[in-house]
Amino acid sequence: MSYAHLLFLYVTLTLGTLCAVAIYSELRRRRFGPAHPEDRVFRCAKCGLVYTDDADVDRSRCSQCGKLNEPVVF
Repeated sequence: MSYAHLLFLYVTLTLGTLCAVAIYSELRRRRFGPAHPEDRVFRCAKCGLVYTDDADVDRSRCSQCGKLNEPVVF
């Protein structure tokens, strides 16, 4: 084999190994990482502030003016 073929094979194997390790680590991170929390979006009827709160909250208090608000339905 020529030096060009050996160099090509070395670079290809190195890049392939790096790609495989990156894909494996991303899959592990997604599998064992915390799930993305679902939040509700609220818009204050008094001051117009748009904010989020936990999904289990039916009404949320505005952090700017203190008014209780219903979630926004899209």
